[in-house]
Amino acid sequence: MLRIYEDMLDAVYTMRGIVAAIEKRDPDLARQLRRAASSVVLNLAEGSGSFGRMRTARYRTALGSARETLACLRVAEAFAYVQTVPAELGERMKRVVGTLVRVAV
Repeated sequence: MLRIYEDMLDAVYTMRGIVAAIEKRDPDLARQLRRAASSVVLNLAEGSGSFGRMRTARYRTALGSARETLACLRVAEAFAYVQTVPAELGERMKRVVGTLVRVAV
């Protein structure tokens, strides 16, 4: 299992309050954020149990979902649904994306 699996789970815990705040203003964006963040965790888990092309495919899907998660957070900031995304969360997400770029591309 990649170490970023735990990083992403921690990110999901950190996002709980953010998702709740977004949901009050934009339920669709909150749902999309939940789906994207969940997809990262689930595809990391599935990829770690796969081999060859299937592993790469799962990690690529996780990468796309991680980027989507970041985009959802930035959109929420831009619309002022949340004040700012905590720096720790942003750094954790960048670490997830950076690792997935190395293993999935």
